[in-house]
Amino acid sequence: MLSRRRLLALAVPACAAVACGRPSGSALERARAAGAIRIGISGEHPYSYTDADGRVTGAQPEVARVVLERIGVPGLDAVQVPFHELVPRLREGQFDLVAAGMAVTPDRCREIAFTRPDFVAYPAFLVREGTTQRVASFRDVARSRVRLAVLAGAIEIDYARAAGVPDDRLEIVDSPSELFRTVADERVAAGALTRISLVDALRRNPGSGLAVTDAVEPVVGGRRVVPGAAFAARIGETDLLAAFERELAAMQASGEWLRITEPFGFTRDNLPPPDLTTEALCRP
Repeated sequence: MLSRRRLLALAVPACAAVACGRPSGSALERARAAGAIRIGISGEHPYSYTDADGRVTGAQPEVARVVLERIGVPGLDAVQVPFHELVPRLREGQFDLVAAGMAVTPDRCREIAFTRPDFVAYPAFLVREGTTQRVASFRDVARSRVRLAVLAGAIEIDYARAAGVPDDRLEIVDSPSELFRTVADERVAAGALTRISLVDALRRNPGSGLAVTDAVEPVVGGRRVVPGAAFAARIGETDLLAAFERELAAMQASGEWLRITEPFGFTRDNLPPPDLTTEALCRP
């Protein structure tokens, strides 16, 4: 029999909060009163997914569990949706927090509010073995005229377009697993995603004949981009954001954040630089 967490992770509730009338009070007040909060996840390893036992896990849900417990919210339930639907469904009220390794971008900052940076994760390319030296940047993809697989709604689409890759050479897929299959089946020459995601996918698919390039530094508008990711809530949920990022900052400083995320492939290099702020990431 499926657990309550498993059911929530597989299906969006028929009655969204916006349609049925969102309860009064802030998200944090409601979560403390209920003893639980609902988060949005995308099913992307190793950031946020549901394991074989129906448990919501991944680096971001595990960090969120600790933070939420410390701010008076001991329970956590999840709704899993495609990555590109996380922002609109958060705004609709189908969940109160996104815990899915979402990059902070100026466009997203106009629609939702982010905590302090949770981590930094540079992109890389998934390619056939023996071809990693052919693609060292998004500009290389643009010059080579190969097709590139990218995840719908992901920041790698912006990186590719900024480098000059036209839309007719972007293969937009709905999930990281589809991106992996698209490259494995040689429908495209390469796929772009965070290197953490691609290394994890390669580990879970031994003998695929694929390889992951070194991390690449994206450039947008002639400016190098630091790809910082964070947790997100609706604009106006200031008490939830403030309480959450206070505990997140303490975990990052103490080493607890690294202890929690290391099993998911994170290293000390993924900690945000001390001078990296959400305000800077949101700036056009």
